[in-house]
Amino acid sequence: MFGSQTTTFGASKPLFGAAVTAAPAATGPSEDVAVCNPPDDTISALRWSPVSNPPLLAAGSWDGVVRVWAINEKGESEGKAQQKIEAPIMAMDWFDDGSKIFLGCADNHARVWDLASNTVAVCGTHDAPISTCNWIKAASYNCLMTGSFDKTLRFWDMRQLPTQSAMASLQLPERVYSADVVYPMACVALANKSIVVYNLENGPQEVRQIESPLKSQSRCIAIFKDKNNQMPCGFALGSIEGRVAIQLIEAPNPKDNFTFKCHRSAELVGGYQEIYGVNDIGFHPNFGTLATIGSDGRYSMWDKDARTKLKTSDQHPVSLTKVSFHPSGMMMAYAVGYDWSKGHEGNVSPGSKIYLHKCDEDMRPKAKK
Repeated sequence: MFGSQTTTFGASKPLFGAAVTAAPAATGPSEDVAVCNPPDDTISALRWSPVSNPPLLAAGSWDGVVRVWAINEKGESEGKAQQKIEAPIMAMDWFDDGSKIFLGCADNHARVWDLASNTVAVCGTHDAPISTCNWIKAASYNCLMTGSFDKTLRFWDMRQLPTQSAMASLQLPERVYSADVVYPMACVALANKSIVVYNLENGPQEVRQIESPLKSQSRCIAIFKDKNNQMPCGFALGSIEGRVAIQLIEAPNPKDNFTFKCHRSAELVGGYQEIYGVNDIGFHPNFGTLATIGSDGRYSMWDKDARTKLKTSDQHPVSLTKVSFHPSGMMMAYAVGYDWSKGHEGNVSPGSKIYLHKCDEDMRPKAKK
């Protein structure tokens, strides 16, 4: 354990409806509550465990440390475990039963951390830093998918550790910047602003390549589901230009695909509007609404179907870097820390933090008038 400290959402309104006896903790903007003992460096990966009781939250950072907290039914956080990796952590995902954490690192290695034995092993390698890692649990196979700046997408069998070679290695036209998996779909955003879509059912099969409708560099991508059959059907793509694209893979009408502006200053600065990058996107597991995380230090919540904004948070003093929703949809975790969007001279961050936000009502679509 790397230390513990209780935090709550307030004595009168606990997170999951249980009685709270602990004293209220210090809160951030909008009464969001800080997780205890956050990383010292910028958080580059943030993920809730898919199954755990109590819920577990993991974060990886540029200082090469991955940490795990337990968040109880009162919304209190307690540090449970940590590991130091000899390289910055660039991506992270959980094994489907919550027993292991996969790490994509800047030293070209993918690693697996077994929480029960507290051991770390190399489970994949690339020829350049690994920018994405996603666990795939399919009907006929299970594997880890990693994307890299070496312009490849590779698939690793976790039954063969230490890994000798990849199950498959797909050559791509450019570096992998972001990726998301919602079985049976995978979407991979590349440095040349193209998005490669795969069907994973019987091994990765490319479905199509889509040119980004956004003018600037892709920053993040997240898959969304069809509300009727709950199958993945499209993606949201965020860029450094303060804009998000909503794209269906098979759009009945071209007008179903659209873009919208976000994370921009309300006032003009020197006669110009300040535009901030979209650092991460997350979809609510129950409502299908989305949250965007920006370099402006705010999170915004959106209903893509109604094409409306639901909420924008108060401003943090530095950028927001990552977001993750608890599988229940009750709680959103987001990371605060400097993202280097303003260069070295802008690095005045007091350190990184992770906040918890009770989000079930904020993310609920508004009733039509």
